[in-house]
Amino acid sequence: MFLKHKRDGALIKVLDAEAVFNPMQPTISGRIQNGEEEQDPEEFDKNSLIFPSDESLPQCWTNPDYQSSL
Repeated sequence: MFLKHKRDGALIKVLDAEAVFNPMQPTISGRIQNGEEEQDPEEFDKNSLIFPSDESLPQCWTNPDYQSSL
């Protein structure tokens, strides 16, 4: 799975998709896709990530209290 960093548009290869879906985890582990060499894993704040199509991540993936705000 790939996500995009809002700030610079860099593609991020997600290393643990379950962390993306879990609203209790505010960060995910991923690798920036820059050039041909594999980059070292980094932690990314889910609020700074979007889908490659520029759509926001669903609130149920980022906000543990999303049902309270409905």
